[in-house]
Amino acid sequence: MNKDITNRDQDFAKWYTDVCKKADLVDYSSVKGSMIIRPLGYAIWEEMVHVLDQKFKETGHENVQMPMFIPESLLNQEKEHVAGFAPEVAWVTQGGSEKLEERMCVRPTSEVLFCEHYKKIIKSYRDLPKLYNQWCTIVRWEKTTRPFLRSREILWQEGHTMHATKEEALEETLKMLNIYKEFQENYLAMPVITGKKTEKEKFAGAIETYTIEAMMYDGYALQNGTSHYFGQHFAKAFGIEFVNKDNKLETPYQTSWGVTTRMIGGLIMTHSDDNGLVLPPKIAPWKVIIIPIGEVSKELTELENMLKENNISYKVDLSNKTPGFKFAEAEVKGYPLRIELGERDLKNNEITIVRRDTLEKIKVSFDNVLIKIKELLVSMQKDMFLKAKERRDKMIYDAKTYDEVKEIALTKPGFIKINWCGDVNCENKIKEDTTMKTRCLIEDEEIDGPCVVCGKKAISKVYIGKQY
Repeated sequence: MNKDITNRDQDFAKWYTDVCKKADLVDYSSVKGSMIIRPLGYAIWEEMVHVLDQKFKETGHENVQMPMFIPESLLNQEKEHVAGFAPEVAWVTQGGSEKLEERMCVRPTSEVLFCEHYKKIIKSYRDLPKLYNQWCTIVRWEKTTRPFLRSREILWQEGHTMHATKEEALEETLKMLNIYKEFQENYLAMPVITGKKTEKEKFAGAIETYTIEAMMYDGYALQNGTSHYFGQHFAKAFGIEFVNKDNKLETPYQTSWGVTTRMIGGLIMTHSDDNGLVLPPKIAPWKVIIIPIGEVSKELTELENMLKENNISYKVDLSNKTPGFKFAEAEVKGYPLRIELGERDLKNNEITIVRRDTLEKIKVSFDNVLIKIKELLVSMQKDMFLKAKERRDKMIYDAKTYDEVKEIALTKPGFIKINWCGDVNCENKIKEDTTMKTRCLIEDEEIDGPCVVCGKKAISKVYIGKQY
């Protein structure tokens, strides 16, 4: 346990902040509600961007850049959308010394900007589909902020696509949801639940919203990505039309999907411990930290060359600190593998490798070090996912009555599966009585009873849980 990090089981919120700060992921600034993402934090984000951007491009998407500012008149073209974001919008009313003729908002999201552009460039069925993505920052004037989870300025990506048919748009919506799911499970080692949001919880202006729901160590839900099917909602509001193959005018179908630096917060709260950050190897910017002890320059050069030739990213700690201090710092910053390259061990042709997730120390001959590193990186990635999944599954409960819902909500952290009639009044009552909200509908399980709230016929199963 690191004495500078609060015990995770005693004060989870304080523990989380301590890990963010102690691992040098973020710092605070004079800009209230915003964070400085420090080199390690940003390097993790760059790894995420690199993987996702490649996956987007493999599925035909292209990157674009939209303006940061949205004129109020443009934003107001879609009233339901505006109403959903109104409490969080930041407005610009003056440029230099001149008052603006029309105030502009700093983008909270870019649907209206894409729609304005699509109206200009989509004329024929030959122009479809349009598969665009943007990596950018957005601003939402959050009242309560926390590093990576909620900030007034957010790094994210937002995909916006237009399609000739409803079927193509729905296929795109689910395809991107599954890309997010595969990325978070295979790269972040984070088990997630996917499903459709209820009408009450869906994105403002969407016909259907699909969500990625991750459960954190403390049992709280983290919405870790969304994919929206808009149908023709926005396209009609903006007058976007195209000439189809029969030379008739049609309105296209639209989707939108996005993830943010919130995924870094999810990583921390899923895997890290009282010693600091724990990173899955596939997303760690540096897979290995080498700590030389004594005169080992020849072996260090040899080891570095092996890692370079095999494209295994690494760092060498050559700082003027004690080995013990270096070990503790490596643990705080979450390097998956720590190699202790000691002069004494090398006399026996041995080195020590330490797994960050288990802190297990493994002696290995220097001749076999590369094989062992590769083996450990693979097993660590798999083990971290299985450990997180096992913990999550133990914190998912079935409740058949409303008394059971309230008892579980009061005494146990995690998600609850319930039968639900679909009535928003029952949804609101759950929130009022337990502070739990619906996470997503469950489509792959049979309904096995009435609505747990009102006793009427259930139309769906749904997960409920407390959220970040």
